[in-house]
Amino acid sequence: MQKGWHGVRAALSEANYRNFTIGNVFSLVGTWVQRVALGWLVWELTGSGAWLGAVAFADLFPMVLVTPLAGAMADRSERLRVTRISQALLMVHAGLLTILSALGLLNPGLVLVLALVGGIITAFNQPFRMALLPSLVERPNLISAVAINSVVFNVARFVGPAIAGLVIAKGSLTLAFAINLGTFAVFSWTLARIRLVSVETTRSANGGLITSVVEGWRYAAGHVGLGAMFLTLTVVSLCIRPILELMPSYAALFGPDASKFAFMTSVIGLGALVGALWLSRQADPAALAKMSLSNGLLMGAALFVASVVHQELLGLVALFVVGFGMVLSGIASQTVIQLAVPDHLRGRMLALHSMIFRGAPALGALVIGALSDLTGLRGPLVAGAAVTFAFSGIVYSRRKLILKSLGL
Repeated sequence: MQKGWHGVRAALSEANYRNFTIGNVFSLVGTWVQRVALGWLVWELTGSGAWLGAVAFADLFPMVLVTPLAGAMADRSERLRVTRISQALLMVHAGLLTILSALGLLNPGLVLVLALVGGIITAFNQPFRMALLPSLVERPNLISAVAINSVVFNVARFVGPAIAGLVIAKGSLTLAFAINLGTFAVFSWTLARIRLVSVETTRSANGGLITSVVEGWRYAAGHVGLGAMFLTLTVVSLCIRPILELMPSYAALFGPDASKFAFMTSVIGLGALVGALWLSRQADPAALAKMSLSNGLLMGAALFVASVVHQELLGLVALFVVGFGMVLSGIASQTVIQLAVPDHLRGRMLALHSMIFRGAPALGALVIGALSDLTGLRGPLVAGAAVTFAFSGIVYSRRKLILKSLGL
């Protein structure tokens, strides 16, 4: 395995991965600009945590229904071609959102529908995009490539909300949506420049897609190590990550302006960016697995602090730690999965990862958002923090057995 910055340089020296990463940077920045702008638009239109949760649910929950089938298809289809097509569809979706905003036609119901359409496309795209990664780099560079992907995601999570905050402060939500449209165009262009030396080798599974999905889920459930990692990811995604989707409501606890909301979102992104940069230097799969299993303790404690404090500075520190923990969870679990599963199951295992990573926060945001309209936001967040901390403690106590089953 390449270690530290040598692995980063080695991964980026491969032309296909470099082209993918350049386009990914632009695309993800635009996605976060649009995500923050949509959240603020819904909050302005409704002032309701339940509406924020509903839009987040529409955007994220399609992962639960669509991604398992897409993952099975990713084990049968040409991953690069499907990734190009789905990115083009997302660009069309961003263009439609820009036009409707410019015409002043957006309302909560229409935003909900558009979020659902975008969520369906993204849910289909995600397994192909993730399973494509091993085709873009040599295996010794895979850990570094996964870490770089997360660095890119979290740079975007930091930069995108900052840009959105400036744009929203100027009162131009349409410009925010147009920025996303432009970044999707850049990514489509860089994807067109990727040239694989050989056709991706994906083994056709026997039986239909549903059979393939069940086969993948059975493999994960029967594997002690992977099962524990997926369960931990589920709890974290249900109880911790919804704070991202509900950030307009959380920021309103400290003040009503859009710049505060964008700044707090950027602080989470900054914590995630620091975590991703730190992890990019880690080359030991066993250490990554341990981080994935223990990091729920860190996030549970941090979310508890963020939920109960009334001092904005302490809240920002807690959000930074939450962001740091989120990226540890995402990178570590995805990297272990990439390394631990056979190639003919890779698409389905990564689809399950994506389904949990995006689908569970959708359900969590819907429930916490609805409860927040009844009880206020702090109580539901405290409950989520407590559940995460307790569950992670149980999993961490079984770490030796889990690591042994993973071969680590």
